[in-house]
Amino acid sequence: MLRFEKICVKASEKELVNIAFDVESSLAIVGESGSGKSLTLKAIMGILPKELECEMVFDGVNSLKRGKDIAFVPQNPFTALSPMSKIKRQFWGVSKELAVELMSEMGLDAELMNRFPSELSGGQLQRVIIALSLSQNPKLLLMDEPTTALDVDTKHDIVRLIRDLQKKKSFYLIFVTHELYLARELCDKIMVIREGKSIESGRSKELFLNPKSSYTKRLIEADFNGREFRK
Repeated sequence: MLRFEKICVKASEKELVNIAFDVESSLAIVGESGSGKSLTLKAIMGILPKELECEMVFDGVNSLKRGKDIAFVPQNPFTALSPMSKIKRQFWGVSKELAVELMSEMGLDAELMNRFPSELSGGQLQRVIIALSLSQNPKLLLMDEPTTALDVDTKHDIVRLIRDLQKKKSFYLIFVTHELYLARELCDKIMVIREGKSIESGRSKELFLNPKSSYTKRLIEADFNGREFRK
């Protein structure tokens, strides 16, 4: 288990995030835009802007090294890769055999290794990013809204792939999203945050069936209505 006893992010004297949580296997952090989800991941990665202060206290992750044991999948796959390098060149320091194996695990043909990022679809690019993030065999995978730019079917495909890979490779997962149905599909626990504070958390199924806060109820209702509208 990973236990983050405190993550506090401040701008001057104003607290932007002040939360604590455990990750048994997979945790989804959900909330409205601006609630502090992405700031939490950036604090863990150590990539906050210089003007922000951060205090982090953790237990059970002392052996984790940023840049080695922690991998990050960003929201926008179109800006995460070098546009001037073919996909095979993006797997820096990784053997060709391992790169092809990871691409295969993500459902991608080895032929795509010879293409440039601009020649791939958004869904293909996001799978490449995930393959890259797993190339160093991380202990913790952080994902920041990785399905936002994808269509509904591709979202579910990506989630299923991540779920299967996590079972196979046994890494911890923190998944940030505003789409609660994906959080429930992928993660065993969900934490709801608002204005940088934890509102409630629990097992995914239980939280959906019996939300305790009115804020969580509104998020679930808005998520359901939005998907119904898109249909």
